[in-house]
Amino acid sequence: MSQLHFYRFYLEFGCLRKAFRHKFRLPPPSSDFLADIVGLQMKQTAGDLPKTMEGSLPSPNSKAAINLQNDPIIQKFGSKKVSLTRCLLTKEEMRTFHFPLQGFPDCENFVLTKHNGSITDNSPLFGLDCEMCLTSKGRELTRISLVSEGGCCVMDKLVKPENKILDHLSSFSGITKNILNPVTTKLKDVQRQLKALLPPDAVLVGHSLDLDLRALKMIHPYVIDTSLLYVREQGRRFKLKFLAKVILGKDIQCPDRLGHDATEDARTTLELAQYFLKYGPKKIAELNLEALANCQELQAASQEPRNTAEVLQHPNTSILECLDSMGQKLLFLTRETDAGELPSSRNCQTIKCLSNKEVLEQARVEIPLFPFSIVQFSFKAFSSILTEEMNKRMRIKWTEITTVYAGPFSKNCNLRALKRLFKSFGPVQSMTFVLETHQPHLCIQYEVLEAAQLAIESLDGILLDGTRIKVQRPVTELTLDCDTLVHELQGDSENQGTLYLSGVSETFKEQLLQEPRLFLGLEAVILPKDLKNGKQKKYCFLKFKSFGSAQRALNILTGKDWKLKGRHALTPRHLHAWLRGLPPESSPPGLRVVPPRLEQEALQTLKVDHPKIAAWRWGQKIVKLYNTLCPGTLCLILLPGTKSTHGSLSGLGLMGIKEEEESTNPGLCS
Repeated sequence: MSQLHFYRFYLEFGCLRKAFRHKFRLPPPSSDFLADIVGLQMKQTAGDLPKTMEGSLPSPNSKAAINLQNDPIIQKFGSKKVSLTRCLLTKEEMRTFHFPLQGFPDCENFVLTKHNGSITDNSPLFGLDCEMCLTSKGRELTRISLVSEGGCCVMDKLVKPENKILDHLSSFSGITKNILNPVTTKLKDVQRQLKALLPPDAVLVGHSLDLDLRALKMIHPYVIDTSLLYVREQGRRFKLKFLAKVILGKDIQCPDRLGHDATEDARTTLELAQYFLKYGPKKIAELNLEALANCQELQAASQEPRNTAEVLQHPNTSILECLDSMGQKLLFLTRETDAGELPSSRNCQTIKCLSNKEVLEQARVEIPLFPFSIVQFSFKAFSSILTEEMNKRMRIKWTEITTVYAGPFSKNCNLRALKRLFKSFGPVQSMTFVLETHQPHLCIQYEVLEAAQLAIESLDGILLDGTRIKVQRPVTELTLDCDTLVHELQGDSENQGTLYLSGVSETFKEQLLQEPRLFLGLEAVILPKDLKNGKQKKYCFLKFKSFGSAQRALNILTGKDWKLKGRHALTPRHLHAWLRGLPPESSPPGLRVVPPRLEQEALQTLKVDHPKIAAWRWGQKIVKLYNTLCPGTLCLILLPGTKSTHGSLSGLGLMGIKEEEESTNPGLCS
């Protein structure tokens, strides 16, 4: 099954859409999807990996095991070496990551450094690290260290906080009550000295540098943050200790010492920035930092931790090896005809069944006994001709549900004003006059479903130049259930709390972030760009923590002050990415699609194995299994996608955690 099957039969999967709140796109599968998931193929390349990570880069032979184009460092910086100025955080990034900025209300009493804007690729770098304690007013500075490019410490000061200390945070800072007792240096003394020390074009380098600058209550516009320079997936950040070990081959923040050494940390961040500039993104991406970090985190969580260096030797550890390192077993349940994809091993128990029904029955019994289980359901393969026909129909269906017909209009209507009106709801792919009717009509095909739906909801039945117009989708066999589909899409857990807005300007995000009190619960601002010219489009999506927060924001943004058009979202992000990959369908909107003779024959042959019935059966089996799971179980459904002579189809992943209330309400997914 693929993403195509899920959305082609979307209405059949009502329970799954409610239970699994997160969905993500999978690339088309390799020849052995299951082995890829478990990590067996990765194991084959482990011999090419370096035996030590003592600051060394991987050997050239290991490059084939890593897809560099998917590395977040390559995606941000490209593969060529970058200049110093390219590594600086932009003003937009500084705002996003809460750096203190001039003019912001929470930075009114902050001190500005003497910067003059003449930043170049030869500007001097300074490593900065601060230690803090917890006082009655929050976190306050207790130590500052500043290191110049040669590694020389030019400033290392202990600082007496202004307010009463509640916790010295000694395990992190290394600062104790006895150490601070004789200190007389105050924050204002440090601010004055630092301002005098830094040249006007100085670049400050640190790890989570926003926290250091806020502790200093200072504003500096030229910064490199190594926690953001070494980009990690999904907005996470690598720890400084990890980067120091893997990139520089040095151990810092050792457990046998009390707290961190601020000078050592400042020098480390400086060396990390210099390493990045010297070797460039490509060599760093070849290290496969994400895999190394995952192995290290897994080892740290193990009840019987091994030597960290031993784990770092094999970053491409398979699931079987990871479970083995923790003394745990994998359960693999499959049909007899599909078995053999996973080898038997001392920590993998394979149970072969005669049918999908038996797989389900065994899963209900065995899953609670294992910490990690893989359950494989399989169905008779759909013919490539049928799959291609489904793909074609899906393209036509999406074209039709994003198309609206509007009219009738006067023959003397203002065409320019009409076009402006319909474009105000979202990006238009095409707009044509329909002259087959007695009075002219417009046919508008939008790029996104939300725009078409918004146009229908806003304009259908209104009076325009004295004529009441109708705005509707074309009525075909593929759009007959469109109202139901739109209703279900809006209720999809992936869309809960997400807004679609049209008419946004290039400065919209800045305006939005300047009014944080108006938009409580805002989690993400998604600004699509034109793939050809890279310019920001005039629509966006806003993700909020709850439906209520989203509704309040919608009322404000469509009100008289903001004057935007919007509604609750209908299409999750992974669906946008998939739809962009579909080739355009040449069939004109409104054309009735008649199944070709080959498909009719295929349906007669398949009978009960029609894809819709197979999809419904598959959904029911997953639902039954899900209802038996214990609360707190992480559950992943993987539709691997397909490859055929007609082309590849992307897969789809669904993810959810079984919750307590679901286990007490068996009717939720029955």
